[in-house]
Amino acid sequence: MEVLHLRCFVAVAEELNFSAAARRLHMATPPLSQRIRDLERELGQRLFERDTHSIALTPAGTALLPFARDALDQFGSIPWRLRMATRVQRSTVLIGIPPGLNPELRARVSALADRVQGLFNLQRWPGNTQALVASVREGRLALALARLPFSDPALDLINVMSERMGAAVPADRFAGRNAVALADLADLAYIPPPKAIRPPYFEVLDQALTEHGIRNRITLTATGYAGISEVISKGSAFCISILEPESPMRGYSIENVTVLPFTDFHPSLDTALVWRRDRADGELKELVTAACDVFGEPVRRRSDSRKSPSGKSR
Repeated sequence: MEVLHLRCFVAVAEELNFSAAARRLHMATPPLSQRIRDLERELGQRLFERDTHSIALTPAGTALLPFARDALDQFGSIPWRLRMATRVQRSTVLIGIPPGLNPELRARVSALADRVQGLFNLQRWPGNTQALVASVREGRLALALARLPFSDPALDLINVMSERMGAAVPADRFAGRNAVALADLADLAYIPPPKAIRPPYFEVLDQALTEHGIRNRITLTATGYAGISEVISKGSAFCISILEPESPMRGYSIENVTVLPFTDFHPSLDTALVWRRDRADGELKELVTAACDVFGEPVRRRSDSRKSPSGKSR
């Protein structure tokens, strides 16, 4: 039995779908199935009930799952546990920062750095949500601010901010308007953020837009939000962006691009502070305690309490 066998088992057990588990592990489905068969043969137990339509854990698989997760957590913690055991002084730790972080959250990061400066030198580390969450799990980052949704049984989190979103549209086409409905955007192409910087929530938004009849897409790769604004300004596309003018995401707007609230759609971008649970009980206890104190009260925007254009309270 190797660690890879346990990783394969946990992925299939959590996804209950071999194709989804294979994508999660960045491997093909046939070798994944072979790893599961090898593990079942070595353990002498069937771990999954399979038919043509579904997959479910057997009693043996259900019993194995918490053991396997614990073993993987222990294995994953070896690098940082070794670093902690062999370094003379605990000093510099990293907090992950996603693109377009709200200034109020940046101010709280600075407040946290001041709070713990006698114990830790807190430095910022940029990255997208997927990379930041993985780095927290693997012990490279002590903390991270990351965009929801994400889920990992080894991690704890608190929600620290929810930012209302609107449609970034060509200003000349919507002159005089203070809001838009999804139907107003039907003849425009939707531009999602490039995959390298795309928060997971935008996958949810993409599906929701498709369900509301907005199916035309423009996919940009070697650019960022500035490139998206360039396309929108030409009049044939839109994207979804933060409504608050002070957001760094609005810093990429150019002439003939405006951001309007929706009347019939209410997306919001939620940000969480995340840390590894077992480290919070160990060498990072003081840091996590201070972070929960600094970030414990979620940032609430003035727009959160306003009425939406449809008249419903936000």
